[in-house]
Amino acid sequence: MKLKIYQIDAFASKVFEGNPAAVCPLTQWLDDDVLQKIAEENNLSETAFFVISEGSIRLRWFTPMEEVDLCGHATLAAAFVLYEYLDYTKPEVNFVTKSGELIVSKNEQGFSMDFPASMPSIIEPPQALLAGLGLNINTTDDVLPAKIMAAFDYVVVLNNEAEVRALKPDFSKWLALDLRGVVVTAVADDNAVDFVSRSFFPKLRVNEDPVTGSAHCELAPYWHKAFAGSRSITSITHSVSEVLTGLQVSKRSGTVLCEVKGDRVILTGQAVSYMTGEITI
Repeated sequence: MKLKIYQIDAFASKVFEGNPAAVCPLTQWLDDDVLQKIAEENNLSETAFFVISEGSIRLRWFTPMEEVDLCGHATLAAAFVLYEYLDYTKPEVNFVTKSGELIVSKNEQGFSMDFPASMPSIIEPPQALLAGLGLNINTTDDVLPAKIMAAFDYVVVLNNEAEVRALKPDFSKWLALDLRGVVVTAVADDNAVDFVSRSFFPKLRVNEDPVTGSAHCELAPYWHKAFAGSRSITSITHSVSEVLTGLQVSKRSGTVLCEVKGDRVILTGQAVSYMTGEITI
């Protein structure tokens, strides 16, 4: 059996930036263990598989370790493949996924994805989370984060962009955490960007993800609310805007435009093709 495969750099305007994802269009679903083996062989943070049937497009995402419920950059990559390689001409792509219907539209800014928003809540942090951050709350030497919250990931708000960039997590401490991963964030230094972030998923064998669309489903609602109340928060000087710009400051880096609309968030980014190929199994 031969399968087409595309490797797309998502949330990128040129190759070697953003987050690479593999995309495999299928005519019918293969066994789950085969899908998982393909994802493991690709060794990228995500491999997307989709099947077009009866007017719908069913989309699934696999890390090298397991299937996940939501992935932003691989969704963007799948939409890119449909438009650029498979002659898709409709104004929107309606993906049917484990997270419900996800709508992606192509526009001048790239591709906009309509995802469910998830507002993080303040929590009492588990010791393993603090240990992985390099913090010990029993000492007075550590500078504690500004906030520690949880949605489907732990979301840690640090005091400034420098702390986000300098963070060197101990991933072994986070393997036992109950949530998917850890996202750290802070207000951006550059006024052209609203907030910065980094995302870590050691449980999924993705220690640091280059640009994580799904993490912005948590980050966008938090920062939208924070900036809306910026008059009372002297440390936040960025102006309130309907569309926030998030910069994920991993080694590859990438930009995500975020617009909160009620319980949904619109994530917009660009994508470029790195490679096309064929799998023989």
